[in-house]
Amino acid sequence: MSQFQQDIDAIATLKSTHKGTWEGINPDFAARMKAQNRFKTGLDIARYTAAIMRKDMAEYDADPAQYTQSLGCWHGFVGQQKMLAVKKHQGTTSKSYLYLSGWMVAALRSEFGPLPDQSMHEKTSVASLIEELYTFLRQADAQELGKLFKQLDEARAQGQDTTAIEQQIDNFETHVVPIIADIDAGFGNEEATYLLAKKMIEAGACCIQIENQVSDAKQCGHQDGKVTVPHEDFLAKINAVRYAFLELGVDDGVIVARTDSLGAGLTQKIPVSTQPGDLAAKYNAFLDTQEVTSIDELEEGDLTLKQNNKLVKPVRLPNGLFRFKADTGVDRVVLDCITSLQHGADLLWIETEKPHVGQIAEMVNAIREVVPDAKLVYNNSPSFNWTLNFRQQVFDAWQQQGQDVSHYDRAKLMSAQYDETELALEADQRIQSFQQDAAREAGIFHHLITLPTYHTTALSTDNLAKGYFGEEGMLAYVKGVQRKEIREGLACVKHQAMAGSDLGDTHKEYFSGEAALKASGDDNTMNQFDV
Repeated sequence: MSQFQQDIDAIATLKSTHKGTWEGINPDFAARMKAQNRFKTGLDIARYTAAIMRKDMAEYDADPAQYTQSLGCWHGFVGQQKMLAVKKHQGTTSKSYLYLSGWMVAALRSEFGPLPDQSMHEKTSVASLIEELYTFLRQADAQELGKLFKQLDEARAQGQDTTAIEQQIDNFETHVVPIIADIDAGFGNEEATYLLAKKMIEAGACCIQIENQVSDAKQCGHQDGKVTVPHEDFLAKINAVRYAFLELGVDDGVIVARTDSLGAGLTQKIPVSTQPGDLAAKYNAFLDTQEVTSIDELEEGDLTLKQNNKLVKPVRLPNGLFRFKADTGVDRVVLDCITSLQHGADLLWIETEKPHVGQIAEMVNAIREVVPDAKLVYNNSPSFNWTLNFRQQVFDAWQQQGQDVSHYDRAKLMSAQYDETELALEADQRIQSFQQDAAREAGIFHHLITLPTYHTTALSTDNLAKGYFGEEGMLAYVKGVQRKEIREGLACVKHQAMAGSDLGDTHKEYFSGEAALKASGDDNTMNQFDV
């Protein structure tokens, strides 16, 4: 007996105990609604998706070809359409996640209006977006299962065997997938981080990404002026997130520790070392210092440290920040990552300035000398000029191999004049295989793009506006949008149904029977798309 049929029988038994007062309740309909709402709370989602991530991580450890991917989504509808598309084209949601980008929350979801990625937006908007995304994904489940229930009704009406349809219902693959959620630098001290992490987990987040920047000086990872915190401060926030997971019963929740040290040359705080070689001493060893041999070399208010039996003065900028030594970024990244993994983090995020497999692999290999199963979440960022970066990588490789590159101008390789050249084609091949190559060679478990739908929205809107307000007029929409939706089988062409009108009609029929006032009659113009 299928689970669906078991639910029908169980509800029928329950109905019978209410001595006729539940006569308006149809057990079949109630079982359908139960199937269409598999996840009752955000914590149900967090526990379910955490188990998926842990399984995927183990499978990646066994085979690096089993990497995972996601796209950043700034609205529930965007996330819903993404997962509908993934399931339609890939046949499964396996290994596909959603990414919640702090950048896009700041740019698109703040009540202040568009903001830079500097943790100035309302922190509650992060948890609200997680809840919104899962609301839309659960609605996708309900809509797709609703289609199966219609098939079930048709089969029953024709006296056909319904076993195969009931199996499809029982084995329905949900659109609910893990979300990797960006908590920035924690939006305050460790208690603030804990409180926000709880809200995010309660909304459904199984995976929280936190970075080692100073919270009130937070900058986008691809901008200048980044300031890191000492390891002790960062580890306290990792602990805070773990406590939040444990308190809420998501025991296998995933923490991604992000380091911005590769591009961050400043620190706000000099930690106190209590014994030689401790974390504070290692952090301070990277400080740019000047040896002090006489008190006369000190200015009013200068600070001094004892390092290697010498008295040194850290270089301090007019804003009070301290500078790290030049060319120490890689070493600081490696130390950050090892330390985070040794103190409770599960995955790493190394923010780089370019997408270069060799550069990433160099750091990951150094980390794996200490933590062999270290693996990354990596930002395939739109902040990189992918075309220029990879054309320059090919140029450099060819030059090192002794090939003639005299007919290429390295600084101008972005030019359209090179688009059909051998070098450009080789670069595009490398871009196409970047995720596979980096998963295999550089320990990248999860590939994401932080804000792709920000750019696709801008591009599609520009194309539509150009035609609609120009000579094409209405043809710009019909040819460029609606006809493509029909030809490519997008459910969204029936936007009324996508917004829930069919679900609503079904529920009205459950609740009111033949008296239900439904929207899906003959005069509904959405019927024009049933062709």
